[in-house]
Amino acid sequence: MAEINEQICLDPKTKEEIMTRLKRAEGQLRGIQKMLEEERSCQDLIIQLAAVKAAVSQTALAVLSHQLVHCLKTEICDGRPVDQVLEKFQEIFKKLS
Repeated sequence: MAEINEQICLDPKTKEEIMTRLKRAEGQLRGIQKMLEEERSCQDLIIQLAAVKAAVSQTALAVLSHQLVHCLKTEICDGRPVDQVLEKFQEIFKKLS
């Protein structure tokens, strides 16, 4: 199997969007920690934990989506078979589920 570039390749705008999402999730986690310290209700905590989980999952999908497009374009432009790229991304998608 040919080597597939594993380095993340995000344009500056996309990278900034991803960083913003991660910082927002980080803030949500700090808020959840504060809720724990204040002994807030279990329901409130679960709602916030579900929200941060969804935010992180959506961020992962955004990264994966951009990387997939980049890798496919690179492989096609270089005249290499895209099957190897797709196989690699199938493995990654399985890890997200």
